[in-house]
Amino acid sequence: MSTRVNPFANVSDAPVFTTKPKPEKPVETETMERIAAENKFPSRQAPKTPAIPRRKPRRYKTGRNQQLNIKATGETIERFLKAADAQNVPLGEMLKQALDAFERAGVSR
Repeated sequence: MSTRVNPFANVSDAPVFTTKPKPEKPVETETMERIAAENKFPSRQAPKTPAIPRRKPRRYKTGRNQQLNIKATGETIERFLKAADAQNVPLGEMLKQALDAFERAGVSR
């Protein structure tokens, strides 16, 4: 039977590691920005864009658990959302009301 060799048999003390100090920046940030502005060097930072107003989140407990994905133009989606907001109803209820109105108009085949 062979015996395994202990790989740590010759190690007397564990090595000690220390962190290296951060090197100092050779030029101050303000100086670099001033030189870049004088030489018309563009910044790599993205320009600040105005915040897009977010819609109020819709959270309703309605018991609806089926999803309907459709493609529409931005204008149509805005009209639909505006109508739902005016009625103060969830989007599923707005769709139901629109379909009911469509059927009452007698347009269905």
